[in-house]
Amino acid sequence: MTSPLSETSTLSKPELAESQLVVFTLAGCEAAVGIRQVREILRLGEITRMPKAPPFLEGILNLRGKIIPVVDLKKKFQMPLLDRTDESRVLIVEIQDQMIGFLVDKVVEVLKLSMESVEAAREPVLNVGPELLDGVLHLEKRLILLLSLKKLLTLDERPSHSDQEHSSAKEGKKIGY
Repeated sequence: MTSPLSETSTLSKPELAESQLVVFTLAGCEAAVGIRQVREILRLGEITRMPKAPPFLEGILNLRGKIIPVVDLKKKFQMPLLDRTDESRVLIVEIQDQMIGFLVDKVVEVLKLSMESVEAAREPVLNVGPELLDGVLHLEKRLILLLSLKKLLTLDERPSHSDQEHSSAKEGKKIGY
């Protein structure tokens, strides 16, 4: 791999020189997505749970008549589950004409940077496999995971045996809205 961003990256070539990213936190870890993919940032509202959904699918929400699935990225990446707060948000992103919500702990900032500072992820970082990352940003004392939304949504979403064990261990634990 010659570039930290793969050919299937969600960032186009003009964005490689300089890009804006929406930075958010997941269980204390910072992650980011390209601002061009973000459609809205919503306060946490009512999310309708879906029976027999994969453990990471928190449910669906109605956004002006459009049904949007909401994924809890902490569950997807098997990170510690924290109580939701007033800072919890749903990041509505669009990938290939598909809208999806990502439940995040807090939106931190919009960061403008040179994409040359992105390093390739060659091994898992904080429970996130390199196949789900466009790279890692090292900024002073910060480590920011650059998520590849395209790859995140194209992987096989069926829960694995370990996902089922993970969710069984959490059964009975209610997460506040």
